[in-house]
Amino acid sequence: MRLSFVTLAALPCALFASAAFAQAAAPLTLADTMANPDWIGAPVERAWWSWDGQRVQYQLKRDDSIIRDTWQVGVAGGTPLRLDGAARNDLDGANPAYDAQRTRMAFVRNGDIFVRDLRSGALTQVTRSNDTESRPQWSRDGNLVFRVDNQWYQWRAGQGLSQAAQVRAENDPAKAPKTDDLRERQLAMLQTLREDRAQREAAREQDDAWRRSDGSRAPKPTYLGDDVEIVDSALSPDARWLLVVTQAKKGDAGAAGKMPKYVTESGYEEFEEVRTRVGRNEPLPQKLWLVDVTNAKASELKFGGLPGIGEDPLAALRKAAKKDPLKGERPVRIETDGDGSGVSIRWSDDGRQAAVLVRAIDNKDRWLASVDLGKAALQPRHRLSDAAWIGWNFNDFGWLSDTGKGDDDLWLLSEQSGYSHLYVASGGGAPRAITSGRWEVSEPELSADGKTFFFLCNRKWPGDYEVCAVDRNGGAVREVTALDGVENFMLSPDGRKVLVRHSDSYTPPQLAVVDSSGENTVALTDTRKPGFREREWIQPEYVQVPSKHGAGTVWGKFYGPKNYEPGKKYPIVMFVHGAGYLQNVSARYPNYFREQMFHNLLVQEGYVVLDLDYRASEGYGRDWRTAIYRQMGHPELEDYLDGLEWLVANKQGDRDRAGIYGGSYGGFMTFMALFREPGTFKAGAALRPVADWSQYNHEYTSNILNTPELDPEAYKKSSPIEYASGLKDHLLIAHGMIDDNVFFKDSVMLSQRLIELRKDKWELAPYPMERHSFVRADSWYDEYRRIHELFNRTLK
Repeated sequence: MRLSFVTLAALPCALFASAAFAQAAAPLTLADTMANPDWIGAPVERAWWSWDGQRVQYQLKRDDSIIRDTWQVGVAGGTPLRLDGAARNDLDGANPAYDAQRTRMAFVRNGDIFVRDLRSGALTQVTRSNDTESRPQWSRDGNLVFRVDNQWYQWRAGQGLSQAAQVRAENDPAKAPKTDDLRERQLAMLQTLREDRAQREAAREQDDAWRRSDGSRAPKPTYLGDDVEIVDSALSPDARWLLVVTQAKKGDAGAAGKMPKYVTESGYEEFEEVRTRVGRNEPLPQKLWLVDVTNAKASELKFGGLPGIGEDPLAALRKAAKKDPLKGERPVRIETDGDGSGVSIRWSDDGRQAAVLVRAIDNKDRWLASVDLGKAALQPRHRLSDAAWIGWNFNDFGWLSDTGKGDDDLWLLSEQSGYSHLYVASGGGAPRAITSGRWEVSEPELSADGKTFFFLCNRKWPGDYEVCAVDRNGGAVREVTALDGVENFMLSPDGRKVLVRHSDSYTPPQLAVVDSSGENTVALTDTRKPGFREREWIQPEYVQVPSKHGAGTVWGKFYGPKNYEPGKKYPIVMFVHGAGYLQNVSARYPNYFREQMFHNLLVQEGYVVLDLDYRASEGYGRDWRTAIYRQMGHPELEDYLDGLEWLVANKQGDRDRAGIYGGSYGGFMTFMALFREPGTFKAGAALRPVADWSQYNHEYTSNILNTPELDPEAYKKSSPIEYASGLKDHLLIAHGMIDDNVFFKDSVMLSQRLIELRKDKWELAPYPMERHSFVRADSWYDEYRRIHELFNRTLK
């Protein structure tokens, strides 16, 4: 009998498992590990506080569906309830903006703006539209501004909603036309034409004057010209100033790819437009404008005062490639994270200060600058340079309130010490470190009273994440939680409690509440199904592999038997995580939870397994991240060779029966291992792999290898297809044919190369309806059946 979801909502946290997984003692099967993950239990995906801090609301994926339901549970624990129907009308929202007195919060729900009174709980819906509103911010005197696309609105209690600023990528209709001899001669000849023009101009000037003096009128639009497109904007909370980011309209962004789709509803082949390749072309440079909203006047903010903007860190490569030297300033963009999701402009709540993050397109420099509103000029506050590249993470910044210094204290994250830490820059002075050490600060948030920073830290070891706190002026860092695998956190409206989303190796993200002092941890959810929770899983052993190649320690997760047979040598499987800059050796629930279950199966069948956070991985500081600059696949392979030696020396691993596998970057590394160290690994499975880095995207690849025209040697050194002649061992290539991240073309090109080289012992498994991350259990099963059979055939 199938229980309805409504019935399940009344059960305490844990939900019934299907009969297929009810027997915890049954041996693990491949079908178990690759099944629809609904049998595990849905992870808590998003969570936020209710307005009164007494309840928590969160989202869970519904079984056998893509629908996300909203649930609610009290901070003291108890049975969570799913919110449906009219109950959804009173939901609060994530990432609220609080007013200066902390008596109201504004948030976005379903694309609309709401305001909650934190004293009475009264909820006001500010907008109800089919547009998508975003970025609410309060001024100190209670004005609320928010964005609709790149237009801005304001709301004030008792005064209603009005348009606060409008900027258009059009020519100003009042702008004088270009000089034209015929027009000028006609105007000189005919008085009537001159009089009509004078009357129009007088009427326009009168309307502008009335608009400035009449509080009932919306501000006049500001025109930036028809040769630009608006990329981003940010209005000051007092609605006085607007910062606008533009780039050239119809700029050359490079030729897009065309990806064929063979299995379609139409019955015909179809083609999907996909991203451009690295270096074809670079992202378009951007400009920054300061708009005086009242006077509809736009002033371009020049970047020439940013230190080092005229220097070319790639001059030597440019000269070697016989390219023209850089002339003038380096082009820049106003962005923090490469995909436009990070906020790159921050206003102080009094509207007198704005900070902007400026990134060189070559990604060797990142600047923070404040805006001199009176002079319409940028004032440099901080420069971060890196001979390799500036990371997309650790770029948070904002303003400190109530400093008594005119609110000019800017806080920021920086990797300048080699690790991400908190800094405060006062006035025109250099940033002062608030935290320090061989560990990382991320996701900082100021307390309700503005006196304390809360943030994620990994102080004990790189994979142990807790919520930490420090006084905004510096001092001792304290750990607020003791949960080991904190994913993220949210401070309660009154700042007294911390809502923590946490996980562990076999527990998908769950919720707990902790006092901000660090006391009284209360678990709120456990969404795991009994069939998964009750099974005895192999807990990974966190190990430190000594590097023989100057890297110090390489952290890993080892999976092995409880009891070793004396004298026995165990076949080895080494796993390589994807993304390059990703951390898989941590106390958190792994991105690769299926692979972790597969590793349990391998150990059950007599293997030992090692999963490494090789050089380039996240969580270990700047130098670990940039060790692969211009040499992808080389330091990482050294780390895996060291891992292999460690397994042989410490875990009874059999050097002659070693295999390797991974997806995406892990697939790329599998190629490098088999092609560059033939005979070391008897078999490898390269899943959705990169074969030629010149086929990958610009934002990721140009950081590490520059561009193919500028740095061809880096691409030759780093692309597996250049080493394909070295293949001697067994290779499985598995790839989704509609992968819009790593194109299926990579595997097709490598296949052709292997054919030309007359290589044997390799095979290609295509998946016609899968993208980069598989979503169908049948595909997962087929892929890992092939991997399983490959290892059993070649390593057992």
